[in-house]
Formats: sequence, C-alpha cells, structure tokens
Amino acid sequence: MTQVKWAAQMRHSSHGCTRGSPDRVSRDMMPIGYTGHDGWPLIAFIPEDAPPEAPVLVLMHGGGPDHRSLVPLARRLAGSAHVILPDIRGYGRSVCGAPARHTWAQYAQDVIALLDHLGVHRALIGGAGLGTTISLRTVLANPERVAGLVLISLEDIEDDAAKQAEIAFMEAFAARVRADGLAAAWNPILPHLSPVIGAMVREALPHADPASAAAAAAIGYDRAFDSIDELLAIDVPTLIIPGADWRHPAGLAKQLAEALPNGRLAEVGMSTDLLTTDDFGRVFAPVIQTFLIEFSDIFSNIKS
Repeated sequence: MTQVKWAAQMRHSSHGCTRGSPDRVSRDMMPIGYTGHDGWPLIAFIPEDAPPEAPVLVLMHGGGPDHRSLVPLARRLAGSAHVILPDIRGYGRSVCGAPARHTWAQYAQDVIALLDHLGVHRALIGGAGLGTTISLRTVLANPERVAGLVLISLEDIEDDAAKQAEIAFMEAFAARVRADGLAAAWNPILPHLSPVIGAMVREALPHADPASAAAAAAIGYDRAFDSIDELLAIDVPTLIIPGADWRHPAGLAKQLAEALPNGRLAEVGMSTDLLTTDDFGRVFAPVIQTFLIEFSDIFSNIKS
C-alpha cells in the first residue's frame, strides 16, 4: 500500500469516529473505525505522525487496560514501525456486551479484519498479556498474514486445574462488575498486580464500559492452547519479553523462545521496577527496535 493510499485510508477510516474527551495519553492518537468479520464495530488508534512507509506493527494491550497502556511504547517506536493500537473487543472504545462474541477465534479474526480494512496484507503483530495470546492464535490461523511477533509477558498455558480456577476467577469478576461496578470488581485484584499493570488498569477504568468488561470475562470459558506443542509450527521471527508472575511465567517465555526456529528471548522483562506506562515504553522500545533491525531484510518487505 503506497504512502498516499495509506494516508487516504486513514482519513476515511477515522471519518465519523469521535475522539471523546481528550486526555493526556491519547490526545495525538487518531481513531480508526472498522468492523469485525461478524459485523461488530471496533476501534483502533494510530499516532498522527506515524511514518507511513515503515513496517506495520499491530500491538494489543493486556486484559483490563486499553490502547492507552501502549501509547508511550508506540511513540518510542514511531521511527521504526507504523504502530497500530486496537482497543481489543470488549475494552476501551471497542464496546462489546455480548459474552458469546468473546472467543479466541473471534479475537484473532478481529486482527485480520483490521488488516483487511487498512489494505495491509502482512504485518507484525504482538502485544502484552492478553494481546500475546491473540497474536499467537492469529499467526496459527493466518500464517500468511503475519511477518513477525512481539510478545510481552506471555500468558501461561493452563493445565485442567488451572483452567477451572481461571473460569471461577473470571465468573467472580463478572459477578462483581454487575453487582457493584467496575472499580469495585477490580479492588480485590489490583493489590496483587505488578505496579505497571496496576497503573495500566487504573488508567483505563474511567473509559471502560462495565457491561462490556463483564462480557469480556467470558473468554475464560474458551481455552487458547492445550500445550506449548501447538505453538511449534510458528516460524516467523518472534521476540519474547518475559513476564514475572505466575500468570505470565518467565519459564514459559524462555521455553518458547528456545523452541521456535526464529525465537528471540529479550534480556529485559517485566519487573516491579516498572511503575508507569512511560517506564514500560522506555525499557521495551529499545529491544523491539533491535529486533526490527535484526530481521529488517524480512520486515522491509511488509511496508504499509
């Protein structure tokens, strides 16, 4: 897609999308309205000064935050990639209060719908937490559309007992949202999160739709993977930045990076030293830029 066509597509995509109340994080982000393959309206954002000729990188936030959590990272990557930040279905501006529409297959299809809408055949995709699982499901279902992966804080692959515990956790969360509101639902969870994840969630709360958040908890019923063996077919360049808690185990990140033919394990990872989204962007942007340079011969062929 040429620079002129890309710019025209951005203007068309943002037509009819209101920014809502401006805030410090998203004031220079341009909204893109598109629809999932099931016809559901969705929203993504790009920096207004993004370089149209750079490789396209779709970065997806974790569960609880929205696109704002990745804006500082996107800004630091602006000279290296054309970063697109979706609000995942159910979060931020992509309100979706229908529980049955929250499945891993649907989330992966939403990524492809975004690329289709923009006329981008192949892109890098990635994100944090929830966004890593969506990225993995997307590349496995649509390998021809994904040129590389950037995975920050890889989610665990649960055994049967852990899966049942996750279902109970998500059911309890949704029940609290419906009974007491979104802030009250997060209150017993926030003290147990790392500082930066807690900051990301708190930043998203004023912009979140409670019914949509409760519906998104239905993803707990869907199993992403049964074992790491399902991921071994991935052969695109993959950067893995390890997590640092039981839900995002560093051991799984190391295991997957070693198992994939083009896997790369970052020397930095999530830690309690990261306090803000600015810290998150400052620490992780350099390793992502190094990864983009290492595989530039591949990524240079996927310009927007």
